[in-house]
Amino acid sequence: MKIAKVEPILINIPYRHDGPLDVPGHAIRTSLDFLFVRVETDDGTVGWGEAFDFGFARTTRSAILDYLAPRFVGQDARNIVALSDRMQHQFRNAGRGGPLLYGLSGIEIALWDIAGKEAGKPLCELLGGPARTTLPAYASLARFGEPEAVGRNVAAAVAAGYKWIKLHEHEVAETRAAREAMGPDLPLLLDTQSPWNVAEAIDAADALAEFDPYWIEEPVWPVEDFEGLAKVAEEAGVAIAAGENAATLIEFRRMFEAGAVSFVQPSITKVGGIHAMQRIIALADAWGVTTVPHCPYHGAGLVATLHVLATRPQAVPVEHGYFDFEAHPYGDALAQQDGMLTVPDGPGLGIEPNLAVLERYRVD
Repeated sequence: MKIAKVEPILINIPYRHDGPLDVPGHAIRTSLDFLFVRVETDDGTVGWGEAFDFGFARTTRSAILDYLAPRFVGQDARNIVALSDRMQHQFRNAGRGGPLLYGLSGIEIALWDIAGKEAGKPLCELLGGPARTTLPAYASLARFGEPEAVGRNVAAAVAAGYKWIKLHEHEVAETRAAREAMGPDLPLLLDTQSPWNVAEAIDAADALAEFDPYWIEEPVWPVEDFEGLAKVAEEAGVAIAAGENAATLIEFRRMFEAGAVSFVQPSITKVGGIHAMQRIIALADAWGVTTVPHCPYHGAGLVATLHVLATRPQAVPVEHGYFDFEAHPYGDALAQQDGMLTVPDGPGLGIEPNLAVLERYRVD
């Protein structure tokens, strides 16, 4: 079974933003890109993947069209792992991460979708068998930069059924507003998005401690300062989460060797796809680090992450972007119910995107 076509499909869907549209130092978006990857074999089987796209959608699309697609066409669609490894070696001179690896991730996910369809089994069965059919979701909120908007959106997310909340704020006032809106018992995750040096991060963690954060995510710049992250964890006494900006298994190993994180967050659309994610999880298990993937996606990247996590012995919460979209490529299939997401059980990824939605919101 040969790969006949690789097609990146970029769409942009508006969403309602219930907050200020002018936050100093932060670009406010009212729509999100989705970069789907459609792979077709010579027997007509179609698989769907998703490549990382936040701010890089057009660059990643170009990487797929100009470099990756010509090299994948004609290859054996069943030879997923060896093909992926060989491709990474071929583009090593362009760096180990970035748009080429993002594009490869999308293609690799699509090939696993094809493998599941060929086997007539959901992806999680190919990956070792499902341990569960549902997973808890945490509402991953946009950054608002205004306490009133934070409190209002956190309250709405809790009312909608979410039992876990994540902020993209790093100020005391916004964090206080969230904790007051959600009460003392629900887990509050803080993604600070790397605003501080090590000393500043320790001071900030001390100031935020009164709100009982479940973790503080990416507090240090540069993000690869794993020794600095370890120092924040030790001196501030907080759980650190990081890993969305790491690309290779060696980077993750360095992170674990430094004792940088309690929770590691590989991103399936950035690290090379499904098998790369499995390798990282196995390494994290060996180091006693809990894997809670970075997954602010709404397409095949989210679905693939669900299948990977469905095979795990313990349930971990799945990141679920809290956005009110004008339309959704999967309709209601990925909507949370009482704070839970259902793992699709059809062959491959288990669900197909709505082609009418892809066409309506496609960006040429």
